[in-house]
Amino acid sequence: MTFDDLQTLLDYNYWARDRVLEAVSALTLEQFTRPLGSSFSSVRDTIAHICDAESIWLARWSGGQPAGLRPPDRIADVAAARREWSELETGMRTFLVHLGPEGITRSIEYRDLRGNARSHPFWQMLQHVVNHGSYHRGQVTTMLRQLSAQPAKPMDLIAYYRDQQEPS
Repeated sequence: MTFDDLQTLLDYNYWARDRVLEAVSALTLEQFTRPLGSSFSSVRDTIAHICDAESIWLARWSGGQPAGLRPPDRIADVAAARREWSELETGMRTFLVHLGPEGITRSIEYRDLRGNARSHPFWQMLQHVVNHGSYHRGQVTTMLRQLSAQPAKPMDLIAYYRDQQEPS
């Protein structure tokens, strides 16, 4: 995994985020928060979880020890989700640039949310963050269908590559 590969994964992650937020923005507030029986109760709760995960990893990389997930109702609406996720994007991109190409193989020690000592190379953790987001964006797609709403445009990695090849 190279530095450029990791930058591409972040580009993909936030391209997919924008697609899911575009689809979610068509929901009413009631639909956004309606319990649907998934891993996280609602579209809002699932998006809050994705943001929490990114926040937790970013804190770990910076030497912090996050205590756990925050209440999902901190995200009042899609605009609030967009703001929080955009701030996380800035933090993720800044951290990667700060590490630079030489730093991506550096192992980072941290404690997981159960208190267990862990250590992984940064590049593995960033891959995990992107993969984790993909998993939960897929759940949001299912929830959108349950709500009879239009799902997001395709968010597969190959769709991202194709999108990047098409002339503007």
